[in-house]
Amino acid sequence: MASSRREFVWQSLAAAGTVLVPPGCEAGRQAADAPGAFEPGYLRLEQQGELAQREEALWQRLGECDICARGCGANRLAGETGVCSTPARIKVYSAGPHFGEERELVGRGGSGTVFFSNCNLLCSFCQNWEINHRGDGQHTSLGELADMMLGLQRRGCHNINLVTPSHVVPQIVRAVRIAAGRGLRLPLVFNTGSYDNIEVIKLLDGIVDIYLPDFKYQDGELAAKYSSGAADYPEVAAAVIAEMHRQVGILETDDRGIATRGLIIRHLVMPHNIAGTDRFVKWVADELGPEVYVNLMAQYRPEYKAFDMAEISRRLTREEWRRAVEWAAAAGLANLHT
Repeated sequence: MASSRREFVWQSLAAAGTVLVPPGCEAGRQAADAPGAFEPGYLRLEQQGELAQREEALWQRLGECDICARGCGANRLAGETGVCSTPARIKVYSAGPHFGEERELVGRGGSGTVFFSNCNLLCSFCQNWEINHRGDGQHTSLGELADMMLGLQRRGCHNINLVTPSHVVPQIVRAVRIAAGRGLRLPLVFNTGSYDNIEVIKLLDGIVDIYLPDFKYQDGELAAKYSSGAADYPEVAAAVIAEMHRQVGILETDDRGIATRGLIIRHLVMPHNIAGTDRFVKWVADELGPEVYVNLMAQYRPEYKAFDMAEISRRLTREEWRRAVEWAAAAGLANLHT
């Protein structure tokens, strides 16, 4: 017998190692009931009629798709799939409270994480390759996606954390409109690999409250090697993250320390400095400012095709991590998290 969607979400989260908070738990109730005057930007845009216009503009781009930086031109409205293997109909792997994100996103109630199936970047060392490459998940209507968002709010999550959203931005905005009409009021977190179309990111101005981009590589040849030919990744990501910073600025939190608006940049340190950490930290300090929130991550582990590439087939050494932290300190990053 096929499992229900509720059972699927719980089972898939458990398989992914996500910690779940049972509905009605005390932490969830307290998070949901916490006072505050925060209003997400998408509510204002909806009241002004602007959100509907943005949704329509985004949806039309699916006909000759350039939603992400691939710009592959697939007619997703007609069922074509392109690089991301996703037509207009989306798939969701799981939705639930997540306690493994940055503490400003997690708080007591968790980050309301929605994992979208498939990906436009397709890194060879992907740690979620079953979801992003193989496409594990279930087809989900936009009404169901809206219900998931509202369910996360009811369970006391502090935000809606959209993981791997680059290829499904129009669908997300349509679902947000549905959910907003039913009472959604949580900030939106755009959790991306940063291989995005900057014009699409501009259309998200005022819709997304918190941007959570990765900056994976500083070298185009290495980006092409490890992320399916994305040789322009460094330039694309730099422009996209600068635009995100322009829109939302430095991370802001409420009186509980929960993020309400702003930018958090993630950078995964890799063996042999393949990610170009020394150049990354300098770019942040020089181009965005040393006060930007940077999460320097040491948890690289070889997955998927990394075992076939000797240079990335191992974890970091202590010396590689020590050197990365020293580079960040030398760059003057004042809001560094590890």
